[in-house]
Amino acid sequence: MPITKSAKKEMRKTQRRTVTNKAVRSKAKTMITKTENLIAAGDIDAARQTLVSAISALDGAAEKKIIHRNNAARRKSRLMKKANKAAAQTPQNPK
Repeated sequence: MPITKSAKKEMRKTQRRTVTNKAVRSKAKTMITKTENLIAAGDIDAARQTLVSAISALDGAAEKKIIHRNNAARRKSRLMKKANKAAAQTPQNPK
């Protein structure tokens, strides 16, 4: 337990930050999971829409330094790779 006044204040600040950071991190992970599930289900159009949201959530987390920018870039790259691979495998409907 902190003893000094400044250490107690720092502990309170850390607890507040932890709650907000956890929410941002959780949102990014949720969007990634939704996108991956849609890709696996073969719903490419819906997957592209959630992909935009997932990329936005990852960029926001990286901008706030909740996750490292390279971590965000790696996750975005992997998502895009899965989405592009799934889009290439599905037959295109001529209109």
